[in-house]
Amino acid sequence: MSRLMLIVSACLLLAAGLVHAADADPDPDTLKVALLPDENASELIKRNKPLKDYLEKALGKDVELIVTTDYSSMIEAMRFGRIDLAYFGPLSYVLAKSKSDIEPFAAMVMDGKATYRSVVIANAESGIDSLEDIKGRKMAYGDRVSTSSHLIPKTMLAEKNLVAGEDYEAHFVGSHDAVAVSVANGNADAGGLSENIWGYLLDRGLVDASKVKVLGYSKEYPQFPWTMRSNLKPELKQKITGAFLNLKDPDVLKGFKAEGFTAISDQEYDVIREMGSILKLDFAKL
Repeated sequence: MSRLMLIVSACLLLAAGLVHAADADPDPDTLKVALLPDENASELIKRNKPLKDYLEKALGKDVELIVTTDYSSMIEAMRFGRIDLAYFGPLSYVLAKSKSDIEPFAAMVMDGKATYRSVVIANAESGIDSLEDIKGRKMAYGDRVSTSSHLIPKTMLAEKNLVAGEDYEAHFVGSHDAVAVSVANGNADAGGLSENIWGYLLDRGLVDASKVKVLGYSKEYPQFPWTMRSNLKPELKQKITGAFLNLKDPDVLKGFKAEGFTAISDQEYDVIREMGSILKLDFAKL
């Protein structure tokens, strides 16, 4: 196939995707709500059952919780209009926003703020006592499109003049819990993940704390955004936003370890775009 034909085919596929998304029902009877695939899928569905029940009651619609196989497939599902609401990480949101007509509307509040941190951990017997000690070792990340288990910890190492592929080995294991397990069992010397998920894994005894030590925490970054298709019916969008901003149900909030939700805007994620530029990441290849 000629180069011209390849370009034309790619344009047609992109146009088909945009049309598909634009044609998605603006007021569906069943809302498809995607959860970030950063932990075990069945556990995520189970833990967010109270959210499903709450939204069904607040919105008067059926709700289907969805966990895609990875971050990229979640972005594609949103791009093609196959999901209506999505709980993205900051980086996956930025990527999805570049390909889809979506808008962020709420982020969870913890300890009175809508920000969070990443943590870098090391195997207790690895001999690693600082971020600098990761030089020449094996570092585990979650998904390539994860903010807190890839972009942020990679930035933390870059600030110590450690470059992936040059100063240390970078391995992607898929999820935050997989990072913690890989470090704990010695398959990786160190790893990066969300501080929130790290705390959850420790609280549940899913990781033996004696086998892992914390090397450091990142600075604060904007919380994971809840997003929706921009072409949903205006009245429905308003109800969805209100349902989150007025959420007080302790069973729902417990699943997020949150105090509540607050309104957010796209501009708050410019810091993520800047981080990608600093690391010279090609977002199109993530």
